[in-house]
Amino acid sequence: MRISLGSDHAGFGLKQHLVAFLQAQGHEIVDCGTDSDESVDYPEFCADAGRAVVRGEADLGIVMGGSGQGEQLAANKVKGVRAALCNDLYLARMARSHNDANVLSIGARVVGIGLAEEIVTTFLTTEFEGGRHQRRVDQVMAIENE
Repeated sequence: MRISLGSDHAGFGLKQHLVAFLQAQGHEIVDCGTDSDESVDYPEFCADAGRAVVRGEADLGIVMGGSGQGEQLAANKVKGVRAALCNDLYLARMARSHNDANVLSIGARVVGIGLAEEIVTTFLTTEFEGGRHQRRVDQVMAIENE
């Protein structure tokens, strides 16, 4: 699977860890930045991770920051992105199975490395259920076109 990653300075350490974690599992990484823990503004890095998904350059995306909240908001401004802030396993599972989320957002100051690995694994391995959920996802995506 190809996975795009984007972070700000607060998420940089987690991003670097996840690059190694995901590559060890055989995933290809599209690194959208940032490249250090020096203070930066997150919107462009997170939007770029979402753009990579929408353009088909990545299958799914992951964005990271201190809380993950702003990173999720920035990614969601990209038409076609369904980013979900998931700082626990239940939300990661529901984001994929019910909402067909294509970008995961994680708060690096909220979850530890071990939990982040579990959240990422859950997000990547959970299938969208479709059915009644597809109708709802379609309705959400139609709002984008208003």
